[in-house]
Order: sequence, then structure tokens, then C-alpha cells
Amino acid sequence: MKAISRRSFAKQLSKGAGAAALASHLPLACAMGHSTEKKKLGVALVGLGSYSTYQLAPALQDTEHCYLAGIVTGTPEKEKVWARKYNIPEKNIFNYSNFDRIKENNDIDIVYVVLPNSMHAEFSIRAARAGKHVICEKPMAISVTECDEIIDACKQAGVKLGMGYRLHSEPYTKAVKRFVREKTFGDVLYVSADAAYRSTSNPQQWRLNRKLSGGGALVNMGVYAIQSAIYATGQNPISVSAQEFSTRPEYFKDTDETITAQFEFPGGAVANIMTSHNVRANRLYATCTNGWFELDPASTYIPLSGRTSNGPLDFEQESQQKLQMDDFAKHILHDAPNFAPGEMGKRDMVIVEAIYASIAQGGAKQQLKFEAGYGMGEL
Repeated sequence: MKAISRRSFAKQLSKGAGAAALASHLPLACAMGHSTEKKKLGVALVGLGSYSTYQLAPALQDTEHCYLAGIVTGTPEKEKVWARKYNIPEKNIFNYSNFDRIKENNDIDIVYVVLPNSMHAEFSIRAARAGKHVICEKPMAISVTECDEIIDACKQAGVKLGMGYRLHSEPYTKAVKRFVREKTFGDVLYVSADAAYRSTSNPQQWRLNRKLSGGGALVNMGVYAIQSAIYATGQNPISVSAQEFSTRPEYFKDTDETITAQFEFPGGAVANIMTSHNVRANRLYATCTNGWFELDPASTYIPLSGRTSNGPLDFEQESQQKLQMDDFAKHILHDAPNFAPGEMGKRDMVIVEAIYASIAQGGAKQQLKFEAGYGMGEL
């Protein structure tokens, strides 16, 4: 097909009847934005583990602006099961070897990378080079360097990049952001954020293998606690000190079990976070000059719950994954805000690396420098 520039395309559209014929010949899922011609965007899930199986795929049955169009898996048996269950045509089913052929598939607009952390960078970059928009599960990668590589690949390809940070689309988290933005309870003074669960069932799981995970509790649940401290203050931290504890070294042989960290913020607020694979905790609390607010639980799928010094919070809840993926699709289709851009994922990995550095140095304070508003998304 002869190349058509955006300017010439717009000019042709102004010609009336010829516009429909021209539009009918445009690819609906090209990297440079013509996917906006679609009413619903096709999503391909890369990696069909428990999160894709029990959260993302069911949510994509209810989304308004995107739908489950394809899958990428290394397990042939899953291909058949998913194809039958979700009516996925054979041409939309890929494996890790032939993944790059996804470039030729116009049904797929967004690739959602839901793989072990060490594979995030490779498949996010390959998806971008294939001209597909990218959602990358947290953590973004296993190093800041890999985060930069993902961001650069998406920019070079002209595709959108979002993080799988579902909480930014759900109402309780949005309320917290609003409290901070509008100073509903005055200035935030202190934040406590805990995100943890107890791992007992499978010592062979990939999350306990540093080569696959890039870390332990910190890169898994700890990202939620870091995020909570940031959106509960509305600022990026300027320093962090951290400590690591282990009470089950025979189980957590290769990854961190429990980590605590203390943040300082430019507005004067301080925060303490705790994350663990050995205890259960799920809470965000902030005390302010004129009151307080709390989410407990703060990061489970549903239901969340919250209260403030003015009374309880009560919001209608639905699948956070549904809201998250619809918000990203609207970002592509209608230039709506990107609530969790790639820069947010990179910022969090900068903090993760600083926490590990502090632990390695006996808890020494690490200075953090971010450009104003960097990685904050839409507050």
C-alpha cells in the first residue's frame, strides 16, 4: 500500500465520500496511531500464568474499550484450552519463538507482558518493535538500565507504554490522590505503607529465584508499598534508608524475605514502608495536619476498604484490571491520561535499587534525585 502521511490522510478525509473508501484500506493496528480508528483494541496476553488466567482474561470479557484478541504461550496445551474458552483464532496464537510475527497481525493492538520479571524487557522491546502498544507488569524490569531500554524502544517505535499498576484506576486510590491534591486533611506529615503476604507452598516458584525475579519481596509486593508512600504524599522521595530481615533463610535462600525502608520527601513528610514474603500486611495510613486517611486493605484486588477522620469511604467496586486496561485503551484511542506511564515503572526501579544499595551499606541513607513530577502520572 502506498504510504499515506497524517497530513494527506486528513486532507483526503475532508473530501467526503472518498474518505470512507480510503479509511477502509488503512491498517487498523499500526504503530503510529491509526489504531484509534478502532472502537475496541485487541489485547494479546504474553504469559498465561495465574494472573492472566484468573484476573486479566476474565476482566477482558467486561472491558469496554479493549478485548482479548490473542495469546502468547510456551505451552501447547494452553493454546487449545484458551482457544476454546475465549474463541481465539489460530492466527492470533503465538509462542515465544514466533512472537515477532505478531507484527503482521492487525487484530492485536496491545501486548500485555505478564512474564517472570527477567523476561519483561525482552518481550516489551520485541512488542514495541513489532509496532504494538505495551503494558508491562510490575516490576518494569530487573534493572534501571532495562527500564531505559524499554522506554527508548517504545519511543523509537512510536507506541504507547503503560505499567500494569491497576490501583491507579480504582476509586479508593483515586480518593487518596484527591485528598493529597486538594489538601482535604491539610499537609501530609507521616505515611505508613505495608504490603506483604506469607509464602509457604512452593519453594521452587520463580519468585524465589533471583535470576528470574530480580529480587524478592521488594520487587513483588514492595512496589505497592513504594507506590502508596508516593501517592499518599503526592511527591517523589528525596532519600531512603533500608533494612532487611530474614527468619526463614532455609526457605528464602536466594531472595529477600522482609524489608523495611524510610523515606524523606521534599515537603517535609516522612514515610515508613514494610514488605515481606513471610507475613501478611496490606495497609496505607497517612496522618496530616488536620486529620488522617487510611486504606485497609490497600492493594488487594477487591474489595478495598477505607476510612478517614471524617468518616468511612464507600465506593462501588469492580475489577481493577478491567478499569486499568480500559484506561490504557482510552489513552491510545482518545489521548486520555496515562495513569501509569513507563517513567513511573523506571522511577520505582530507581528506588528499588537505592533500597538494595542502602541494605548493602548497612542502612546508609541514599539520596534520590528526580525531575519535578517525574513518573507521577496523573495525580
